[in-house]
Amino acid sequence: MVQAYNFLASWQLFPEKGTYEKKQRPKSGIYRVEASENKKELRIFQNWVSIENQAFSAGYTLLADGQLQAYNEEGEADGARAEVIDGITFEICFYKKNEQLHRIVHEIMPNGYLRITQEGLDENGKDYRDVEFYHKQMSVLPYAASVSGAVIKPTEEGVIKHKALVAMEEQTNMQLDQIRKQIELLALQAQEIQQRKDLSLKIYEAKLSFTPNIGQHYYLYEKKDGQHLLSLVAPKEWGASLPFKRFVAAVQLLADHTWKEC
Repeated sequence: MVQAYNFLASWQLFPEKGTYEKKQRPKSGIYRVEASENKKELRIFQNWVSIENQAFSAGYTLLADGQLQAYNEEGEADGARAEVIDGITFEICFYKKNEQLHRIVHEIMPNGYLRITQEGLDENGKDYRDVEFYHKQMSVLPYAASVSGAVIKPTEEGVIKHKALVAMEEQTNMQLDQIRKQIELLALQAQEIQQRKDLSLKIYEAKLSFTPNIGQHYYLYEKKDGQHLLSLVAPKEWGASLPFKRFVAAVQLLADHTWKEC
C-alpha cells in the first residue's frame, strides 16, 4: 500500500484534455482513491456531471494484491484484479467468467497529473479506449463514484453536491493561485534586492576618486590585480587601450544608496 500513496487523493477532471470513444465527454468530474481502515484495500470513487447537468456516481473497494478476486458489487463483472505496479502506476481489470471486460490504468505523469486510461469492449463488442486527465485536489466527497464494471446511478443530490464542491474548489484554487503569485513576486523582489546588495558591496570595496551622484551612470572595471574601480569613463571611450583587465558593468546609484546594473 506504500506504493499507492501518490494516488491517495481527490482528483479533479480536465474535461477538455481527455479523449472519449465510449463515454460522452463530461462537463466536470471528480475521481478519488483512498485506503481502507486496514490499509490493505483501495477504495475507488468517481463522480461526474454530463453536459446535460445530470450527475452519475458509483464506487467499489478492491484488495490491491494483483490476484483475481470475486467482485460482488452490482454490475456486469463477477471478478476483478487490482495491482499497484510501482509508485506511479497501478491498474485494475474487471472480468466476467474469467474473460477480461475492462482494464483501467492509472499513471502519475511527470507534471503531477493523473492519467486514467480505460480500455475494453463497448455494448456492440467493439474495442474502445477512453483517456482522462486529472489534477490533485484536497477535497473529500461524501458519496461514491463510478467506474467501468460498477453500476452508474444518476442522483439529483449528486448534482447539488458536485456543483457546490466544484465551486468551492474553484474559489480556493483562485485564492491559492493569488497567494502563489504574491510569493513568486516577493521572491523576485528579494532576489533583485540581493543582487543590488552584492553589487553594492563590490562597488563600495572598489577604488573611488570622486563622490558618486544619485541617478548618474558609472562604469565598473576589474583591474589586472583583481581589484575593482568605479569610473566615469565608458568602455568605448577607452577604445582599444582599455587599461583594465575587463569591463564588469554599467551601474547606477539609487536613492537608498544601493547600486543596480543599467
